[in-house]
Amino acid sequence: MPHRDVVLVGVDGSAPSLHALDWAAAEAKKLGWPLHVVCAYSLPSFTAASLDGGYAALDDTAILDGARSVLEEAKTRAAAHGVAVTATVTTGDPAGALVDLSKEHRLVVVGTRGHGGFAGRLLGTVSSALPAHSHCPTVVVPYLGEDGERTAISSVASNAGLDPVDQRPLFPLRRIVVGMDGSPTAEDALRAALRQQKLWDCELVAVAGVPVGSGAGMLAWLPAAVDHEAVLADVAEGLGVIVDRVLADHPGQTVRRIVLDGTGAELLTEFSTASDLVVVGSRGRGGFAGLLLGSTSQAVLHHAKCPVMVVTKRSAAADSPQETADES
Repeated sequence: MPHRDVVLVGVDGSAPSLHALDWAAAEAKKLGWPLHVVCAYSLPSFTAASLDGGYAALDDTAILDGARSVLEEAKTRAAAHGVAVTATVTTGDPAGALVDLSKEHRLVVVGTRGHGGFAGRLLGTVSSALPAHSHCPTVVVPYLGEDGERTAISSVASNAGLDPVDQRPLFPLRRIVVGMDGSPTAEDALRAALRQQKLWDCELVAVAGVPVGSGAGMLAWLPAAVDHEAVLADVAEGLGVIVDRVLADHPGQTVRRIVLDGTGAELLTEFSTASDLVVVGSRGRGGFAGLLLGSTSQAVLHHAKCPVMVVTKRSAAADSPQETADES
């Protein structure tokens, strides 16, 4: 099934999901794409002893009415951003429903820390399972409270020369950070980040972490005599080769490169305090194991202070190489 130039967003009526809706609507407007809003619910059931072990299902009329009400609110809210909106109520597990719909959309957006609201749906569950299985890139938008403020910029990000970004507005994007580890999925993430950079005309920073001095990680076994600065320099050289190779297909764009001691997850989380979007690649294995993303992407999703785009090998194929930017 071909992917359409449409942004898909899941809502459940909670404040975190409406926050994600705002992000999705602004992104859709910039891309010049319509927005499709989905509210999915599972009909609760309970075992009834009086039915000899059978199941008694609750009447879904009230639940369906609630879902429709959620969608009406979402449509009104999204339309205020000046974007064309369609909406659908569907039954079934929300994560599964969004995975199926991702087969025909170019980007899917969900919130995290979602709870309460319609039917007590937990978007935290969706945001954990969806990125690994999605057929298009997934953006997970963290909800940081009613005032929308992020925490202060971390010392790691500040020491790396990243200036603080304005704490309140979600848009426009002013800085994107992409995690690089030399893997093919990291290159896919870089390509996705470059497309976002071109769309928003913003700064792009490629970050590689090397745990050579932290006493933990894959290089912790190195003898003390090993020149850690030389190791960092080698990684920086390798990062430069990869970035330059990808940039050959993106004339006129530039990427700042940073290599620091530490794990990728630690650094990307720290840099999320001074960024508007973090992009990370993941192998996104299928089957049951696919419920768990790689350790880096999973850790970043749990702790980032800004939206995170997850790009898997499967979803990268759906990411359009061209955008239609809003010139206004």
